[in-house]
Amino acid sequence: MGHRLPVMCRQSILGARIWLAVIEDLLPKGLKNAENALLSGCSAGGLASILHCDSFRALLRMGTKVKCLSDAGYFIKVKDVSGAPHVQTYFNEIVTLHGSAKNLPLSCTSVLKPSFCFFPQYVAPQVRTPLFILNAAYDSWQIRNILAPSIADPLGVWKSCKLDINNCSPLQLKSMQDFRLQFLNALNKSTNSSSRGLYIDSCYAHCQTETQEKWFMEDSPVLGKKKIAKAVGDWFYDRNPFQKIDCPYPCNPSCQNSGLAPPDNPEV
Repeated sequence: MGHRLPVMCRQSILGARIWLAVIEDLLPKGLKNAENALLSGCSAGGLASILHCDSFRALLRMGTKVKCLSDAGYFIKVKDVSGAPHVQTYFNEIVTLHGSAKNLPLSCTSVLKPSFCFFPQYVAPQVRTPLFILNAAYDSWQIRNILAPSIADPLGVWKSCKLDINNCSPLQLKSMQDFRLQFLNALNKSTNSSSRGLYIDSCYAHCQTETQEKWFMEDSPVLGKKKIAKAVGDWFYDRNPFQKIDCPYPCNPSCQNSGLAPPDNPEV
C-alpha cells in the first residue's frame, strides 16, 4: 500500500476478534448481570464504540441500562488540502485488503460500499442504543492525517501549523474552519434522537476522556457551562440531556490546550 498502517486502522482490523474474546471473558465475570453498562473508547476505540454499540446491547440482559460513548472516533469522509479523497481511498484499501466488510454493521453495508461504513457519518444514524458523541470540531488527528496528510503536503507547508494551531496562516485557518463545517454537516444526521448526547467543543485536541486535565479539573474545557465528565454523567444517568456544539475557534477560552497538539498516531 506504500504507507504505514496507522494505529487507528490496525485496531479496527483486529478489533472483531479482540472484541469477541474480551466479551466472552467478561460476561461470566459479572457483565451478564450488570445493571449499568457503558461501552466507551477513544480514537480507534471511539470508532469501535459506534460500530459495536448495538451488538454490545444485544449481549446484555433486558433491563440493563446500556449506553455508548465515542471519544474522538467520529472520523469524516472529506477531501484533503490537495483536493484528493485520500482517506476514502485509504479506507477502501484497508477494507479490501483485510476483508473487513463482514465485521461492519449490516445496516450500513447492505446499502453502501463497505469502505464507507468505516465512517461514523454513515453508521451512527442507524445506531439504536443511546450514544454520546464527544469530539473536537478541530480534531488534531483528523487535521494532521485526513485534512493535511503528508502525502498532500510534500513541501511541509502544513507541518508547523499541524503541531501548533497558533502557527497557522490565515489561509490554513480558513481550511480548518471549512473542515469544521464539513464535520458538522457529517454529524448532522447523527443528532436526530433525544437519547443521543453531543459534546463538540472547539479545542484543537484528540481524545478528551483519557486525561484528568480534559475530563474533569478546575481548568478543563467547558461547553454549555459543563465540563465533559459532568455532561457525560448527567446524560448516562438520565439527569439531563446534553447536545451542544461550540462556536468556532478561537472563541472558547477554556480550550487552554488548543495550541500544541499531543503526540499522535503515525501519519497516514
